[in-house]
Amino acid sequence: MIEARQGDAFVSFEHVQKSYDGETLVVKDLNLQLSKGEFLTMLGPSGSGKTTCLMMLAGFETATHGEIRLDGRPINQVPPDKRGIGMVFQNYALFPHMTVGENLSFPLEVRGMGKSDREDKIVRALDMVQMRGFANRRPAQLSGGQQQRVALARALVFDPKLVLMDEPLGALDKQLREHMQFEIKHLHETLGITVVYVTHDQGEALTMSDRVAVFNDGRIQQLAPPAELYERPQNSFVAGFIGENNKLPGVIEELNGDRALVRLHDGEVIDATSVNIRAKGEKTLVSIRPERVEFRPDAIPAGAHTVDAEVLEVIYMGDILRTRMRVAGSDDFIVKCRNTIDQMQLTQGQHIRIGWNPLDARALDLV
Repeated sequence: MIEARQGDAFVSFEHVQKSYDGETLVVKDLNLQLSKGEFLTMLGPSGSGKTTCLMMLAGFETATHGEIRLDGRPINQVPPDKRGIGMVFQNYALFPHMTVGENLSFPLEVRGMGKSDREDKIVRALDMVQMRGFANRRPAQLSGGQQQRVALARALVFDPKLVLMDEPLGALDKQLREHMQFEIKHLHETLGITVVYVTHDQGEALTMSDRVAVFNDGRIQQLAPPAELYERPQNSFVAGFIGENNKLPGVIEELNGDRALVRLHDGEVIDATSVNIRAKGEKTLVSIRPERVEFRPDAIPAGAHTVDAEVLEVIYMGDILRTRMRVAGSDDFIVKCRNTIDQMQLTQGQHIRIGWNPLDARALDLV
């Protein structure tokens, strides 16, 4: 996905701010552009500003400052029902007294569409979500997953320019949630619609998105495709929020271009990629993904950095073995490896050498 330039952006936030009390900003100078057909996820913890951004785009909240544009047109003063945007909520928001067909018909009736055209669009929308035979049922007669499919069909039935989804899978169980992730992504790819998706679930964001905007404290901390976000976090917040990550505190001993030597708390000096580090003597967190660490002597790559580790706990997770170790004074250093027949067995209290490629270690600034 090519990042949209401001001139050709389908959706754009330009210096957008939002305050509810006139003093505290919950969204701080947001500048964000989306391309037509893009699937962008706003990801972050509760209170980070992501849902407020979605509500401003939908028209249910008004920006305190700045401009929001859709397909080149300012929409700050356009009411929600005139924006041509489909919306899917976590609680489905279906009318309980209406059948599935009537729920889908409602947004078409509001737009003045004739009965014959409405019926055609309802059938097409239900086919999209594999619910054609359910038009005469009421929401109470449907499972949670079926209700969410109907809510999705209702958001798509009038061919919106843009579909917004606010934690749409949060009420579903894990297995159904994962299934619906792929269904929504497949619909996005098939229909070519533009989607803005809000979640606090980083697994959803990585699975479904073209790009992910990670929010914290009202600002985007990093905006990138999923693989870049996971492999190359730009600060300690993103590294800690996206996936499981080992974080070893230390001090910068030496800087040389994009490389840094870091002295850890136990005196060990390791090599890492420097990210937003400004000067020698700066405090840092070195991040290393658990799956990038090796402890079998034959698996530690040539040129790897190795350190002493003490095994504190081995957790069997079926396909994965998760081992907690004491490394450089930290008791929460995690190593993950596949559970294979020839897997080296570790025991509590065992002392071993572990290693990783220096390119997999990142010295991050503290935020």
